[in-house]
Amino acid sequence: MSTNPKTTPQTVRSLIPARLDALPWTRFHTRLITALGTAWILDGLEITLAGAVGGVLTNSDTLHLSSAAVGSIATVYLVGQVAGALIFGRLSDKLGRRKLFTVTLGIYLIGSGLTAATSGAGAGWVAFLYLTRFIAGAGIGGEYAAINSAIDEMIPARYRGRVDIGVNGTYWAGSIIGTLVSLLLLNAIGPQLGWRLGFLAGPALAGVIIYVRRALPESPRWLLTHGRADQAEQTMSAIEQQARTDLGQPLPPAGDDRAIEVHPIRFVGYLTLLRLLVTSYRRRAVLGASLMITQSFLYNAIFFTYTLVLTKFYHVSGTLAPAYLIAFAVGNLAGPLLIGRLFDTLGRKIMISGTYITSGALLALAAWLFDAGYLTAVTQTIAWCVIFFFASAGASAGYLTVSEIFPLEVRAEAIAVFFAIAQCFGAIGPILYGALIGDGSDPARLFTGYLIGGGVMIIGGLTELVLGVQAQNQPLEEVARPLSAIAPLHKAAYSPGMLRSVTRTAAAGNQ
Repeated sequence: MSTNPKTTPQTVRSLIPARLDALPWTRFHTRLITALGTAWILDGLEITLAGAVGGVLTNSDTLHLSSAAVGSIATVYLVGQVAGALIFGRLSDKLGRRKLFTVTLGIYLIGSGLTAATSGAGAGWVAFLYLTRFIAGAGIGGEYAAINSAIDEMIPARYRGRVDIGVNGTYWAGSIIGTLVSLLLLNAIGPQLGWRLGFLAGPALAGVIIYVRRALPESPRWLLTHGRADQAEQTMSAIEQQARTDLGQPLPPAGDDRAIEVHPIRFVGYLTLLRLLVTSYRRRAVLGASLMITQSFLYNAIFFTYTLVLTKFYHVSGTLAPAYLIAFAVGNLAGPLLIGRLFDTLGRKIMISGTYITSGALLALAAWLFDAGYLTAVTQTIAWCVIFFFASAGASAGYLTVSEIFPLEVRAEAIAVFFAIAQCFGAIGPILYGALIGDGSDPARLFTGYLIGGGVMIIGGLTELVLGVQAQNQPLEEVARPLSAIAPLHKAAYSPGMLRSVTRTAAAGNQ
């Protein structure tokens, strides 16, 4: 049987983390990932729809925007994502996961819904359009930080890798949905009304998900480390009771040797995270930045220019080019879903480095075939599908890495910071590749760009080989001890320098 937390005025001793990891898979976990995993579907839906309807927004019977104004819509959305991740990531660590994953989804719903209300091309309406896209992006950016934290903290350790990678990969399910919805609305209903209905598709789904999320609990781990031991115990007991009801049998016990003692701390923010990143977590900071930057550069470079490649080099019509995205997205979706479990069985290092290096090498091979003139629009798309089958799983594992290798008290902030860094560097890709594509008269320039992209991914994979953390099947508290933890159970998980640094940081947080 599990034991209740033992408290003193300063410390709390609890088996809650061990009890969470001991749980078998139940309906609670299925409901959790169903309700929370929609963040990536919505993001894929939003970006794809915005790109698909962008062309018709220049028409005189819609908003009559300039091409530059349409191109800026995606930029404003990405800036909103970065701002939202940083703001709501901090609030998620401070106020809790549950509050924020409800608030951020509501903000997205409002922002995207208001986009459909844009009624003209005057300066005022353009500013209104940009504001709504910024708000929608801020909501989705906040979702990334709050939801990755919640999933990692409530999914048992033996399932954490495959679940996180699979959920992140559903971005491409949203992309497929967005492509199909845009083709249906713009062709069957017409551009005048179709583009507005497109921007209402995401909010309609978000409204349903907000209702589903209201029944989800706060992360017991977050409650425990923030001085709410009684509430953490009540939440944990409710989760276990539901599991016993589902299984019809007792739950496996969590041994008392897995107990953790914490002394809740306050005022943990970005300064604390920065101190950790430049002291005891330097190697992990380099690892997280390398994985996030390399995958973001490659993805943005290819994804935002793939229609240009098809139209400029393969002479695919502009109206047909978006249909190729469906095949491209299927490859991206299949990777995380089909090989995600290997990140838990074979391990993080071999799978993350393998997917990064394999995708980079395959891109270099495809670059040679492209330069030699052996590819067609169809075979180029097939090549992208194969490359991003591996790259997508690796990119999702980048998010998994930064969400599990830093302490719980700064987890959402760490996700936000590395997400922001990745987006900033990722913005270079479309600009560079757009310039290399040019008018499509010189394939050698794009060949060079593809070699750069492949090399960047290989660098990410090599960094994982050297600095990677074998976090598979490990409790979060052993991968990265909470700053509030007292006397870690397995001190071997820390170097002496790291133990001293964590102790100093925790003490500073109590001041």
